[in-house]
Amino acid sequence: MAEPIAAAPAEALRFAFAERFGNAASSAPRVFRAPGRVNLIGEHTDYNDGFVMPAAINLATWTAAAPRADQRIVVVSRSFYEEAELDPAESGGPREDGHWSNFVLGVARLLRGAGFAIGGANLMIDSTVPLGSGLSSSAALEVSVALALLGVSGFEADRLEVARLAQRAEHEYAGARCGLMDQFTACFGRAGHTMLLDCQSLAYRAVPLPNSTRLVVANTMVKHELAAGEYNLRRADCEEAARLFGVPSLRAISPADFARRQGELPPAIRRRARHVITESARTVEAAAALERGDFSRLGELMAASHRSLRDDFEVSCTELDAMVGAARLDGVIGARMMGGGFGGCTITLVEAGAASEVSREMALRYHLATGLEPQMYECTAVDGAGEER
Repeated sequence: MAEPIAAAPAEALRFAFAERFGNAASSAPRVFRAPGRVNLIGEHTDYNDGFVMPAAINLATWTAAAPRADQRIVVVSRSFYEEAELDPAESGGPREDGHWSNFVLGVARLLRGAGFAIGGANLMIDSTVPLGSGLSSSAALEVSVALALLGVSGFEADRLEVARLAQRAEHEYAGARCGLMDQFTACFGRAGHTMLLDCQSLAYRAVPLPNSTRLVVANTMVKHELAAGEYNLRRADCEEAARLFGVPSLRAISPADFARRQGELPPAIRRRARHVITESARTVEAAAALERGDFSRLGELMAASHRSLRDDFEVSCTELDAMVGAARLDGVIGARMMGGGFGGCTITLVEAGAASEVSREMALRYHLATGLEPQMYECTAVDGAGEER
């Protein structure tokens, strides 16, 4: 059974904000939402200047905000039941324990560094995006906090600038050298659509998701400890492949070029490059297949993506493989692992009428295979970040 997705908690968040801050709030809080995202296909291609096909989804992070008289930021996380007090004007880096407040601190400092004279603020954050699941909870947090701090300080910023600053916060304050896909999708998502995004030029086109389909997200409920470090190692492998090929990024190598020159690479580096180069080509083909309604080909491409992530990029795990295997059901168009890897979620594109039954059967099969109880979500594509009125 798919987990119910809670309605937007803007009013509940305003009430909780008033309970916590009371008279300390100089005005009623404003609430800003940023969505999580799924990625139908195109994994680990974004930081290689390749193609991705993400969609913003109806799991999101909300930030309630009101200005303070001083320059400090007091932030409450309803997910962690914790509070932190931050001073963006202080020098120094992030907390070394990887605390969640690093994301807020990084966004605030980078906004100030970009010329936005943001003032102090009281913030309260709530989220329905599962943490560590590959649904971009960090990007949703970064973008919602950025919009909140800008909003209560009287600034507006270009959405692309917001996405880039949020990405830098992830790099510099969380140590994850992510591409721009997650933050871009949080800012530019469109209801009822996925998008084909060129991560080199940032040109994109909206690709309709037919009403006859649903997005089923399956959270394996595992996140292996090596995930963050291995992500950065995979990026380093890709950069080394580009260096050995003498190109700025793997985007510059076509599948035909790779087939001709792959012998120039050491075996492990060769496998990483093969995944990225073929995955980017698969993504362009998948968008075309979706646009013409060729679900059979789309499913084949999603299956090939998972095999490549498992065998060449080596970022899958037993639980992800089990969940993808559990999706071999009537009504399923395609399934694959999603996100950085080593746990988190899979994405399954399903015929709408079969979505509930597919969710139930996948959960049962996965439990029988692993002993774990997954979380299942039937998601829809929504608009990107904005203020909740």
